[in-house]
Amino acid sequence: MHNLLLNLIIGLMTEKEIVLETIRALPNDCSLEEIAERIEFMAAVRKGLNQLNRGEGIPHDEVKKQLASWLTN
Repeated sequence: MHNLLLNLIIGLMTEKEIVLETIRALPNDCSLEEIAERIEFMAAVRKGLNQLNRGEGIPHDEVKKQLASWLTN
């Protein structure tokens, strides 16, 4: 899984390759639900990385402020 995430981060794999490798890394007895969850996770990671590449991320200090306000309210 580590190598798959690394390749996802640096953009060396197509989306199809990511899905195929994700499925290959799962145990043979996993359920369709587990497969779908893993693919959804990888899609969310890819989406987040694309947002960061476009400069749409939230600065770390802002995240800390938001989290602190959620925990106190």
